[in-house]
Amino acid sequence: MSSPPIKRALISVSDKLGLGDFAQGLAAAGVEIYSTGGTRKFLEAAGIQVHDVGQYTGFPEMLDGRVKTLHPKIHGGILARHDRPDDLAALEQHGIRTFELVVVNLYPFEATVARGDCTFDEAVEQIDIGGPGLMRAAAKNHPFITIVTDPAQYSEILDHVTRLGHTSLDLRRRLALAAISRTGQYDQAIARYLADQIEPQEFPGRWQVDLHRREVLRYGENPHQRAALYAEPEAGGANLVSAQQLSGKELSYNNLLDLDSALAIARSLAGPSVAVIKHNNPCGAATAGNLATATRAALDGDPLSAFGSVLGFNRSVDAASADVMAEPGRFIEAIVAPDFEPAALEILTTKPKWKAGVRLLKVGPLESDTSAWQIRQIEGGVLVQESDAAPDPEVEWKVVTAAEPRSAQWNDLRFAWALVRHVKSNAIVVAKDGALLGAGAGQMSRVDSVEIALKKAGDRVQDAVLASDAFFPFPDSIEQAAAAGVTAIIQPGGSKRDDEVIAACNEHKIPMVFTGRRHFKH
Repeated sequence: MSSPPIKRALISVSDKLGLGDFAQGLAAAGVEIYSTGGTRKFLEAAGIQVHDVGQYTGFPEMLDGRVKTLHPKIHGGILARHDRPDDLAALEQHGIRTFELVVVNLYPFEATVARGDCTFDEAVEQIDIGGPGLMRAAAKNHPFITIVTDPAQYSEILDHVTRLGHTSLDLRRRLALAAISRTGQYDQAIARYLADQIEPQEFPGRWQVDLHRREVLRYGENPHQRAALYAEPEAGGANLVSAQQLSGKELSYNNLLDLDSALAIARSLAGPSVAVIKHNNPCGAATAGNLATATRAALDGDPLSAFGSVLGFNRSVDAASADVMAEPGRFIEAIVAPDFEPAALEILTTKPKWKAGVRLLKVGPLESDTSAWQIRQIEGGVLVQESDAAPDPEVEWKVVTAAEPRSAQWNDLRFAWALVRHVKSNAIVVAKDGALLGAGAGQMSRVDSVEIALKKAGDRVQDAVLASDAFFPFPDSIEQAAAAGVTAIIQPGGSKRDDEVIAACNEHKIPMVFTGRRHFKH
């Protein structure tokens, strides 16, 4: 017997969302309902006939409700195999009834500890004992038992019971998997909390990550690679995983990587700003008095590379900015922004030739980056480090040359320094008037990155500033920059040849700022 009729249901839940209608439906289908404590009172108040578990087991609830369902007459009725005569005989011998349907959700441990003012004793009381036991027992015996752990499951289950009088084996298998996944997630949350309270460390002895599959992607970085997107269940703030896609084709693996980088850059800039990303590096970025001006400056930073790029905005996209993006000769793959004004949405989905495919993602208001940690896989394990998103304290910056930056140069130096940390190292950024003119990324030699950035900037380099994510090992890069027309430089400092680098700047009357902080991005 693979699908026994559902005659009895055991219901014991903390979250009573949708429970009244679900239980009414079960009762109407002829299912006997057994329940405990607050759940029983809730069902009785809704006019549903309920059997009290304590009366059935002959053992009342005790220890302030800590012991309710931990009894052989409960677990025996869940764990008995309906195709085993000896199991059924044992039930009859001990007067145990079968429960074909078990409805359980757990004490709200995660919500309790997330409150902030929760005491340790309060948290411990929210560690559910009976609930996980019921869930595991029912999941283990899923060839015969249906385990319900989420109000979102009620509708499908009630449909089966109403039409068929039982559930399908396929459904019971899916529900069993959901139950075991939930108990695993619950145990991880408890372990993380106890570790923080009992053995607080900056890096815990065991790092557990709970991820939920959001969607299977068409493929990974290349068509022969399979890929999927997973979500952190407790991730907050504006991010791509929880974004609302307003238009366009489904997102690819590479789209998601580039959009994440575009969003990170836009988030890090204060004024109306736009970032243009190609192959996970910025090929354009700008801050201006209004978003349309910033959009044009960002796209014009490297127009050739910007073709087929993705864009990130730190303000809602308006019609004027949409008009800039829709100009002939431009092609944009995807755009992420806090929101899109209706007129901008109309323009981007009707005006340009590429309108049908452009992906528009709304993430909501941007706050500062809340990611505390970054996790990166290597063969055999993972690396964990603090996020490098927080702005550097400008009070630590030092002008190390005879010449001081002018006011306009200071603004460009701040912009370039905010941007260079998002470029793959060795990273060089050339900027002027709040716009990226050229970037050198991912080169094995810093002097090569300088050469590429200057070449990208071209004639626009005159009176521009240059930022380097790490120190200059030799003064050759300074000579290159000075010859091209760079008039101010910002870098971390810290080289054994800093004196030679400073001397080269002084020779060319170029002000240079040391920030004291390196920003490699590998």
